[in-house]
Parts: sequence; structure tokens; C-alpha cells
Amino acid sequence: MTTGLRRERRTKAQQRAETLEQILDAAEYLFSRHGLHGVTLKDIARQADMHTSLLHYYFDDKKAIFDAVFARRAAVTADLRMAALDAYEQACGGQPTVEGALHAYLDTDLDLYINGGEGWRNYATLGAQVAMTPEWGAQLFDTHFDPVVLKLIGLLRKALPGCPDEKIFWGYHFVTGGLVLSLARTGRIDALSGGLCKSEDFAAIKAHMARFMAAGFLEICRGE
Repeated sequence: MTTGLRRERRTKAQQRAETLEQILDAAEYLFSRHGLHGVTLKDIARQADMHTSLLHYYFDDKKAIFDAVFARRAAVTADLRMAALDAYEQACGGQPTVEGALHAYLDTDLDLYINGGEGWRNYATLGAQVAMTPEWGAQLFDTHFDPVVLKLIGLLRKALPGCPDEKIFWGYHFVTGGLVLSLARTGRIDALSGGLCKSEDFAAIKAHMARFMAAGFLEICRGE
């Protein structure tokens, strides 16, 4: 009898987890295309193939769903990047290079968009939207990503001794700008290049971004 109850409880927990994933997947897809304010609870329920009342059972409101969507993958990418930066710091023997630190920070994240399927690419687009939302987007990024960003800054300080913190933070700001535009997948580079470059080509972005950004850091810190 006890075993049967345990199985029943486990099954209910699994069902709850599956329903949550179904809601978050549906919401992520819609938010990535229409933003927070362009999506209703009815839209999410329709996309998830469930009644709106079930959404209210799991979440207080639409913003709570949005925050949960963002947090779900933010935790994964933050943990992976922190692990990559820690591994690089250990491997370089305390003598990091700018490009090496940027590869550890950027490549780990880009690999998720290359290999993680459409869900991760939807999250990339959503992340770009959040980054460009002044009222509450910065707060979400502060909450989920400050530790890993400050870890990168620490490595950059070691790689650029004597470079003022102001320039290192500006350099990071420019890296973020390039990354956010890339994650947005606007298609503009496709049109400008006549199809030579494609905004969906995260592998090409990975191949070039760290080296390009490293040169910028070295240039603005030149002579300091």
C-alpha cells in the first residue's frame, strides 16, 4: 500500500513538472516573437493546448510566467559560463588572455544556441528583448547574470594589467551590445550582405566574435 502511494505521489509530481514545461515552452515561443505585452494568457493557454484556468493555478499573472520562462534557461547558461570561466582560469595558470577569457564566456553560451534546438534559439531572441527593456530588463539580468559577468571582469583585469576599470567595463558593454544584436536574429545582416552572412548562423558568430572583441579591448587599453 505504501509503495502504491509513493508511486502515485511521484506520478503527480511528474505530471506537474510536465505541465509546467508545457506552459513555459508555449510562453517562451510566444514571448520570443511578440514580447511580454504582445501576448495574453489566452494566447499562452491556446499555444499550450490547455484552459486558461490552469495557468492561474500555476502562476499569479502573465509577468510571473515571463519571469519563470526567463529564469529557467538563465540558470543553465549562467552555471555553464561560470564553470567555463573557472576552468579557463585554472587552465591558464593565472595568466589569462583577453581572447581566452572571452572565448570561455561567449562560446559556452553560443554552443547552447547552436546545439540546443529551437527552444534555446527562442530563448536567445527573448534574452535580446529583455536586454533592451529599460524598466525591468536590467533587473532580470542583474539577478541572473551579475556573478558570471563579474567573474569575466576579474579575468579581464588580470589580462589587462594597468587598464582602467572604466575601459574594461566599456569593453564589456560593447561585447554585450554585439551579443544582444546577434541573439536577436533580426535578419538585417542577411539583407545587407546579400545572403553572405546569416543572422541564424551562430557557428559563424562563435568563430569570429571573441577575437573581434578582444582586439577592441586591446585597442582601448593601448598605452594605459
